Amino acid sequence: MDILSSVCHISAVRFSHRYCFATVHCLPRLNIRSSLPLPVQKAKYHKELEAAVDAVEKACRLCVDVKASLFSSDGRVLVKNDQTPVTVADFGVQALISLELGKLFPSIPVVAEEDSAFLRSSNTLVDTVVNEVTAKASPTNKPWTQVDVLEAIDRGGKNAVEFRSKPATYWVGLALVVEGEIVLGIMGCPNWQEDLIEKPTANFEKHFDVPSETGVIMIAHIGCGTWAKRFSNVQNSYWTRCSVDGSDLVQKARFCIPDSQTWESLPLYTAFNATNNAESLGNNQILLLQTCCGSLCKYLMVASGRASVFILRAKEKTIIKAWDHVVGMICVHEAGGKVTDWEGKEIDLSADQIGRRIIFPSGGVLVTNSNLHDQILLLISQNSVI
Repeated sequence: MDILSSVCHISAVRFSHRYCFATVHCLPRLNIRSSLPLPVQKAKYHKELEAAVDAVEKACRLCVDVKASLFSSDGRVLVKNDQTPVTVADFGVQALISLELGKLFPSIPVVAEEDSAFLRSSNTLVDTVVNEVTAKASPTNKPWTQVDVLEAIDRGGKNAVEFRSKPATYWVGLALVVEGEIVLGIMGCPNWQEDLIEKPTANFEKHFDVPSETGVIMIAHIGCGTWAKRFSNVQNSYWTRCSVDGSDLVQKARFCIPDSQTWESLPLYTAFNATNNAESLGNNQILLLQTCCGSLCKYLMVASGRASVFILRAKEKTIIKAWDHVVGMICVHEAGGKVTDWEGKEIDLSADQIGRRIIFPSGGVLVTNSNLHDQILLLISQNSVI
């Protein structure tokens, strides 16, 4: 889990500094000022969602604090053996989420990226992580110890649990999967760079009434929609229901792709050229949005209506991690969008029968506003070999 540079995006146990949240194109008529915008009688997993939102808000604050300290001290950004950047916040956030959810739902396992092996190799780093976590965690009768924090991290590690082939219930990324079905999800972005996003609209400013630098929390619950609110001053902010955009022509759609891939590597390249300039769209050109890193950022963009399509190619020898997609899937679904592989099949979360850590989408992942889904699947089938 890499986290914290100029932007911090949090989705429970998958946290990356490179993600950001763009302007939210939501439905201003549906503003609700409350702890959660969902009716208890309709939201079966209201209790779990409430606890997870609280945990993500704590994790957001941890990231903000660690980011602030990053600029005043050395040694906060480290490198694991595989050269993946990792920070105090990566371990701290995973430990914090695991502690908070484990306390309330001890029987539900966590699927996460980190384990404590690297952390245990540095006493200084361990102490820093423990201090950050205990400062944000909910109070208990017995103070959290170093052992508690390390065990909380390992609770989500690679060999922590084996699911086998039967339908499983677990937390991942941070979504709750119940017997194989995603039932809720929470994403948070406490910071982002202003020049990475469009300026908010008048309605957006009116209904949120806080600066755009304050971050966003997005939630989804099966059958109850996708909602977002500003992160800052969370007790007094409004939940606003989010919706995908209404584009129904590929040429008019707004696309985003992984930062590690190019438009030329995707099958739609044979039909359309791509440009980042919305003012100079020509014939057979589509608008490719400039975004920051991370797949979950792209799901957020589609769920909020800023982007129409996110398309990702599954490359040989590249592992697609479940925590990079699962929470985004329910946020897009509940906002009216659609997520499949390139053959139009739903993503199988149980394909990794042992750990539920990897997904295997045929060809790649296609995330759309639903209107465009079949059109783009047809283009893919005509221009690529899956």
